[in-house]
Amino acid sequence: MEVGAADFQRALPRLRGRVRRAAFLAIDMEFTGLHSTFPQNNQPSLFDSPAERYLKARQSVQRFTVTQLGKCCSDTEKNFPRYMVHSYNFFLFPSMLGVTDVEFTLSASSIQFLSHYGFDYNKFLKDGIPYMNEVQEKILSQHLLEGSWKVSSALDRDVLKKAIDEVTCWIGAAEEEETMILQDLSGSQMFEVQLVLRQALPNVWTQPLGDKVMVKKVSPQHRELLENSPDDCCQKELILLSARGFTNLFQTLVKAKKPLVGHNMLMDLMHLHDKFYKPLPESYEEFKRNIHNLFPVLIDTKTVTKSIWKKCQFPPVSNLLEVYAALCSKDPKDPTCPVIALASDCSKYAEKKSPHEAGYDAFLCGSVLLKSAHLLLCRFTDDAVEAGPSFSQYLTVLAEYLNKVNFIRGGVSSINFSGEDAPCQHPPLLVVHVQGWPGLNERQIYQEFKALCRFDVRWLSKNQFILLSNKFKHVRLVLRDYKHHPHLRISVYRHWRHSPRVNCLLQVSSIVALWSLLAFVLGGAPCCSF
Repeated sequence: MEVGAADFQRALPRLRGRVRRAAFLAIDMEFTGLHSTFPQNNQPSLFDSPAERYLKARQSVQRFTVTQLGKCCSDTEKNFPRYMVHSYNFFLFPSMLGVTDVEFTLSASSIQFLSHYGFDYNKFLKDGIPYMNEVQEKILSQHLLEGSWKVSSALDRDVLKKAIDEVTCWIGAAEEEETMILQDLSGSQMFEVQLVLRQALPNVWTQPLGDKVMVKKVSPQHRELLENSPDDCCQKELILLSARGFTNLFQTLVKAKKPLVGHNMLMDLMHLHDKFYKPLPESYEEFKRNIHNLFPVLIDTKTVTKSIWKKCQFPPVSNLLEVYAALCSKDPKDPTCPVIALASDCSKYAEKKSPHEAGYDAFLCGSVLLKSAHLLLCRFTDDAVEAGPSFSQYLTVLAEYLNKVNFIRGGVSSINFSGEDAPCQHPPLLVVHVQGWPGLNERQIYQEFKALCRFDVRWLSKNQFILLSNKFKHVRLVLRDYKHHPHLRISVYRHWRHSPRVNCLLQVSSIVALWSLLAFVLGGAPCCSF
């Protein structure tokens, strides 16, 4: 079900109720870009520690924004094992109500990718639900208290100018209690027009009428009474409620403390923190603590399914749709397998695949979780599985995967949001010694091996580079095929032999030892007198 700015406020109470009743919540996001190319060398690398990767990703999250957020609420019903799924597709756009203008970057490849899968950019731009984080809300709240209102959008300034011109032309000849209607207003313009008119003209009052605003000429005494009325739509709390937009639902997610499910969800978590909670901190450990406080139970289906593929000998698929298809093909007639039923307002996902639509991917993610958990329960527990296992039973069998978010191509296999990150076992490092091929750089070394296998490359010293792969077969392949290469000599990296620091220390030690020996020889042996 699609939800835009025009429907969101009306749907919010129902959405909050679904969140509170859900057994778990699955999310997915689409962005205006994924990995920023600025500054240079910002691409993920196998050499990255979690803290290094976080700082790289933080720069990308600060430059790009969320275009679409999918949320899937799965309610367990009395007749287990049936799960009723409500999947929502929210178009989002940064709040522009009285805050500093928000800047974000578009990645050409990401825009092309989403366009290929039918993403509607008009809905993103024209009907995106506003949102803001706590810092932005504090700034807006301060402006409202001080009465210092600022309109960031050039379009909104033109609309305001037109409205003010119409009202000032009308009010001179108007009688008290006479009214006029301002039309063609939308979103934040409804509030901005009213706040600016009330601030500029002490003898008018405003009231929204659908997508219009009624302007009434009033006496100062009547104006004072209206300002103190509890029904005033321009009260600070109501303005903040409107400006927060989707952040209101995010705060409900946080309070509900339901298990939060995603697939390769690190970037999703970083955007959730940055866009709806607080700007991302510089400290990686602080980010982990904040996320764990917001969402105490995280389940990354990528982490779960990677383990299942090894244990159950499934085909090596990683694309979310392929993972879902592989799990659906496994034991399709198992009577204890959970039944996943889409609610009537989300039925289009039962009829048509919509990959890379956030609401559909959130539905897939929730389904993969249930099917994976059921497979683990059946395969790796001693007791026979009764019909209709509860979600708490699924959580128990998933215990080893909780709060471990998949880490793509790095120094650890997953980020542990409730403890220390455990390092993963990579194949040994290789060192490339270049002979007779001057001016070779990291990019050229990467291109040299790209056709054969994939390595990440890092400069070590003059004419030496380090290669790192996540596949042992690639290491064996390169050591074999480049054994007699005329310009590249490849060997397994040995710290004591290849480290520039160790080599420097050995050279200094050799020089010190040589000078000591020379001093001893030239000075002669000391004489002993009795």
